[in-house]
Amino acid sequence: MTNDKNEIVEHLSDMELGQDGIVSKEEVLSQKDAEFKETVKEAKAPQKRWYIVHTYSGHENKVKVNLEKRIEYMNMGDKIFRVEVPQKTVTKMKDGKKMDRDEKIFPGYVLVEMIMDDDSWYVVRHTAGVTKFVGSSKKPIPAKDSEIKKIIHKTQNQVTKVELDVKAGDKVRIISGPFSEFIGDITEVYPDKSKLRAMVSIFGRETPVELEYKQIQKI
Repeated sequence: MTNDKNEIVEHLSDMELGQDGIVSKEEVLSQKDAEFKETVKEAKAPQKRWYIVHTYSGHENKVKVNLEKRIEYMNMGDKIFRVEVPQKTVTKMKDGKKMDRDEKIFPGYVLVEMIMDDDSWYVVRHTAGVTKFVGSSKKPIPAKDSEIKKIIHKTQNQVTKVELDVKAGDKVRIISGPFSEFIGDITEVYPDKSKLRAMVSIFGRETPVELEYKQIQKI
């Protein structure tokens, strides 16, 4: 009997064998169609993306703190994931002393990683200090992943920038190196390299010397 049943199943073009016996081809197709629709539904489900939020100038860090508090208070941690204020460290040399400060890479903007819907939009948009999302007022535009990766990489792998309040024509005292205690007149400044060139009188002869910012003190 079993062999007869198997032979019949093999020759039925519109039938397939399931766990509980013979299942119609229509039922199989219906099941596969349901699985396909579920896959499409998951693909269309809102995905977390990075959005750029415009803030009042100088309020970037306050917006970050306020928004993080609202996310916790309003239980939105499943829709709003990260809030970032891209910054870099700038070291300023003054009177031979270093002073570090954080400088915004994009003043007036905050990055928010979130799943965009009416609720998450409301929480972010109505945070104190936020003026708008980048994009139209009703439909914020997510930032490109490639752009965000560059920004985050730049923040995490930042190179400390050194600034010095000097310019060509200023007199400086050299405080370290082989020309320590010499006085020089600055002829050129190279901010990108944190260096400068100065004319120093050595044995009565004006000699050009290249110095690092940390080697000099403005007179």
